[in-house]
Amino acid sequence: MSKQQNDDVAERRVRTREMVDKWLAERQEMLVLYCQLAGLEPYTPDRSSKDLLRRFCQVMVDYIAFGHFEVYNRISQGDERRMRVLKIAEEVYPKIAKVAEISVAFNDKYDTGDHDQPMDQLDEDLSVLGAELANRIELEDRVVQALLR
Repeated sequence: MSKQQNDDVAERRVRTREMVDKWLAERQEMLVLYCQLAGLEPYTPDRSSKDLLRRFCQVMVDYIAFGHFEVYNRISQGDERRMRVLKIAEEVYPKIAKVAEISVAFNDKYDTGDHDQPMDQLDEDLSVLGAELANRIELEDRVVQALLR
């Protein structure tokens, strides 16, 4: 391998690491907010709780979008050449996309401008969402491991 090829590989690795670090930081922020929100049992819809719910929804959507538009687009558009990464991404992406749909539906239900939506199902909806996010994280970790090898 030439020096230029080595430099190109090193640069790609640095960009990959930065992308993964950002993705994991967004995921961590989302999980912290989820735990704070889930800890408000029984749910009482006061102003600070609604602000926390709104913030969680915004961070969750940002995290979901980053995974889709940054990570998976990069892989699917040919910027990733390692076969093991491509194989794992192809295997897990349909399941990850399903969780994205569930997350967006949660956001659509609870992150409304007027926040007058009924909150009586929030605990149950958070529980379902939490289980789905846990599944997504397990799948994403497989992609992260492949990307960082």
